Amino acid sequence: MFLTKKEEQMCDGEFGETIRKSMDILVALGDIYGASKLVDITSAQVSGVSYKTIGDAGLEYLEDLARDGSAKATINASLNPPGTDLDNWKELGFPEEFAVKQNQIVDAYANLGIYKTCTCTPYLVGNVPRFEDHVSWSESSAVAFVNSVIGARTNREGGPAALAAAIVGKTPLYGFHLEQNRKANLIVNVDCEISGADFGALGYIIGKFVGGGVPYFTLKNTPDNNDLKTLGAALASSGSVALYHMEDVTPEHKKAGKDDVEDIMFVSRSQIDETRQKLSTTDKVPDLICLGCPHASLDEIKQVADIVQGKTIKNKLWICTSVSVKATADRMGYTKIIEQAGGNVVCDTCMVVAPIEEMGFEVIGVNSAKAANYVPSMCGLDVVYNDVENLIQFE
Repeated sequence: MFLTKKEEQMCDGEFGETIRKSMDILVALGDIYGASKLVDITSAQVSGVSYKTIGDAGLEYLEDLARDGSAKATINASLNPPGTDLDNWKELGFPEEFAVKQNQIVDAYANLGIYKTCTCTPYLVGNVPRFEDHVSWSESSAVAFVNSVIGARTNREGGPAALAAAIVGKTPLYGFHLEQNRKANLIVNVDCEISGADFGALGYIIGKFVGGGVPYFTLKNTPDNNDLKTLGAALASSGSVALYHMEDVTPEHKKAGKDDVEDIMFVSRSQIDETRQKLSTTDKVPDLICLGCPHASLDEIKQVADIVQGKTIKNKLWICTSVSVKATADRMGYTKIIEQAGGNVVCDTCMVVAPIEEMGFEVIGVNSAKAANYVPSMCGLDVVYNDVENLIQFE
């Protein structure tokens, strides 16, 4: 892989140990994947945040990297969800030892110049690349959204690689950074109108079939950005889809090479309904309804507020979102409505990376196919998959 003179100096440690270590990661990735060079990036989104997934070893690595003090992120860099609500962990019942370690991890990232946005939807809180920008994002649903809906360019990076890219401001030029690798290789024709949790079921079906491919969707109705967020998250969790196209919706659909694709798949209403049922592992009543995987938008919080207004919720309800979106929900009165009904708007965290298995819950109700796919394996709990209005029960 070609390196400029300055990049070689970075590799030699002339700009400090943190940059040298970061360059080691990027150069190794570039060599493995046959990158021709490094390319400048405008944005990063860094995963590997939850104490549940990185543990003490990850915390030690981050603190060691930050201790050097020789470098910080050089571009707009957002942090993925941690394992707790950073501010209100005690009120929500998170284990104290876990919460303390979790805050230390986030502080270490902040010392490296990564913003404490703590969200898997950075595009909702100010980290919005331009069309065709090169970026380095790592959370799977965020990667699918930024590639597909925004039209920026990223591979599905690991947390250390995205952190290294944030510090250096560059990433190896390969994979989805290259035009020829962004073409579709599967046409998906959906023969019915879909809404809500249908999008998650559709994504789950196609992700399992296409793996790391690039599907091209034709739908009977036009989705909004929340639907696209749901679809991408499911595609990325049942498969490893980092980019999809949708006819007359996503910005690159006209140059996705649809006419050259030979593989065509048809999806029916019965397949979607069957998959929705399959995503539930039990028919028991959930003791926790957990929404916001990916993190809820303001519109999604408003939808829940409209459903629960003036009522009392039987089961526990969490709506996970970023602290920025919650601040606006507070101002709009949505948070108050939800809290008066017995629910909580929870900041920062996500049920997948939180220690919910240690908090007395047994059955989790979700409207996210990604969560339905991950919670049983990562948390060891049963899930019920459905639309929001069907999950919440009232006194």
